[in-house]
Amino acid sequence: WQLVESGGGLVQSGGSLRLSCVVSGLSLDLYHIGWFRQAPGKEREGVSWISDSGDRTMYTDSVKGRFTISKDNAENTVYLQMNTLKPEDTGVYYCAAEYDGRGGLPRFEWEYTYWGQGTQVTVSS
Repeated sequence: WQLVESGGGLVQSGGSLRLSCVVSGLSLDLYHIGWFRQAPGKEREGVSWISDSGDRTMYTDSVKGRFTISKDNAENTVYLQMNTLKPEDTGVYYCAAEYDGRGGLPRFEWEYTYWGQGTQVTVSS
């Protein structure tokens, strides 16, 4: 299995980026996906989540209205569209996958088994 994030980079405040998470070795229609981020000197935090079927999505309060999570099961890819970026969005962004064995959409880092290596997002002021 492998999760590979891409799409990070340096952007000015107010700009946009679209992150991609390509999943291999796992059937995306059976796994929930979460995006997490870790800012320098801070703990990793959850940003957005999408259910295995794609019919449920959630966002942490700080990104609601600015970020959109989506998935393409045929392409085994999950996206995070990030608009109106702010300097506080800076960090390494990780995607993570967890099998839907318990019901519900997991939100916490410890609930996810499979992780990518991350992609750096830097928002300048």
